[in-house]
Amino acid sequence: MNVTLAVKQYISKMIEISGPGMKVLLMDKETTSIVSVVYTQSEILQKEVYLFERIDSQNRDNMKHLKAICFLRPTKENVEHLIQELRRPKYSVYFIYFSNVISKSEIKALAEADEQEVVAEVQEFYGDFIAVNPHLFSLNLQGVTRGRSWEPSMLARCTQGLTSVLLALKKCPMIRYQLSSDMSKRLAESVKQIITKEYELFDFRKTEVPPLLLILDRSDDAITPLLNQWTYQAMVHELLGLNNNRIDLSRVPGVSKDLREVVLSAENDDQTAEQFSRDALGSPPDCWLLESDDGRNCWAFVDNYPQFKKMSGTVSKHVTVVGELSRLVSERQLMEGMNVSTSLSDLVDRIASSSSLDPEQALCVQVKIFPLPFMSSSIKHHLKATNSPLTAWWMTLKMVQAVVEYGGKRIRGSDLITPTDAVSITKQFFKGLKGVENVYTQHQPLLHDTLDQMIKGRLKDSQFPYLGASSLRDRPQDILVFMIGGATYEEALTVYNLNRSTPGVRIVLGGSNIHNTKSFLEEVMSATGHSGSSSRAHGGGFHSSRR
Repeated sequence: MNVTLAVKQYISKMIEISGPGMKVLLMDKETTSIVSVVYTQSEILQKEVYLFERIDSQNRDNMKHLKAICFLRPTKENVEHLIQELRRPKYSVYFIYFSNVISKSEIKALAEADEQEVVAEVQEFYGDFIAVNPHLFSLNLQGVTRGRSWEPSMLARCTQGLTSVLLALKKCPMIRYQLSSDMSKRLAESVKQIITKEYELFDFRKTEVPPLLLILDRSDDAITPLLNQWTYQAMVHELLGLNNNRIDLSRVPGVSKDLREVVLSAENDDQTAEQFSRDALGSPPDCWLLESDDGRNCWAFVDNYPQFKKMSGTVSKHVTVVGELSRLVSERQLMEGMNVSTSLSDLVDRIASSSSLDPEQALCVQVKIFPLPFMSSSIKHHLKATNSPLTAWWMTLKMVQAVVEYGGKRIRGSDLITPTDAVSITKQFFKGLKGVENVYTQHQPLLHDTLDQMIKGRLKDSQFPYLGASSLRDRPQDILVFMIGGATYEEALTVYNLNRSTPGVRIVLGGSNIHNTKSFLEEVMSATGHSGSSSRAHGGGFHSSRR
């Protein structure tokens, strides 16, 4: 149950099949992101892939000395680009891999275009998703809903992404969905339809306890994305932005050229930084101290310098990132938001009089503390009483009302927030966790309770029914969770901790997107109508076969 490893194995297999020799990797916009998240350019270069091109690029040169590895989503546009490519091939031979199921009619069209017989391989490798962490994936989709319904193209894309993950992990699951969400039921039915249609692909070895797919709706917990998530990866996404695990640091004062864009890899960075601190910082080589008698230690250090430089670079990267996080927390007065004794009226006055704070940004921080319905009525009253001209506050009021509409009583069966004062709501947000010393990480998302109940066999069928199957009697072991409307890094941390603390249970979390406050509010405004701000092979060439 490791999505990062699944995608890396697919890419390695593509390169291995193509054999020795210089290669070009031909991708589309989405598969470029899929590859770049799990492989660095230097790692790919070590596998004799020396050129990276886009299939839709019009200015590619003829390079007959290169083999072409094509990794593409099976869209009509990509198939048409491939047809044009095969009619006038720029490379000596083509190994074509689609990230999802492709129709026989499109395979036939490609075969007819291959008049020069340059195609050596056509396969389906199911890496049709962004493997953010080993236990977290995203489809990079924003604005999947319109009201309480699917945006037409998004249902199909989420179905494709989910079935791709199932095939990559080799799972044919039982499906449960959130009954209060019609969108959850529709996605469950759509996934089930693909599993039934492509039953040969999902004919995996049966396990004693079947895997489980749980489909949830973001609107059931509209609070978690609005809270400051005081963990490293979440804070980076909130304050700096994580785009396919890349951080843009170009605006950081005094940043060096090689740190203007960095990659944050949950899989590699922790191990590398830990090794650096232990081996390099803890016990420096003798040549640093000029105490070596024969120079052997010094030469050993020189021999290992490339690895040392890599580790040193990782530490420098994190020092830069943490420094910028600290600066932004101070600049935006995020710690001020923890003072729940502040009245909303005083809060508005303080922010309005501050020269260093943007009112809309500041209120987005404070919305994490005050009850939303309480904020809505209080802001209205204050703005009316003061006749405030601050447009940003009126816009934020609109966002508060949109969040209540998005995740309120009509969806959840109860009020989104029930307490009427700030202290009560804060006590709800920050439930006391035994053994947790950091008050800022004490909030548990609703997903934690849902998964905890599922693991214990107590998740109610009346709220999360099975799709066309009887209840699972045994405790689930392999659980795939998908959040329509986007997941968060705090929920990913919850899944990570549950995996560590629950032997025998393996959980993977996915979402249509991975949200920070800004992207979630955009999702909410769009949904509520306020927008404006594993492989199947076709064998060698085009002789179709399955294996």
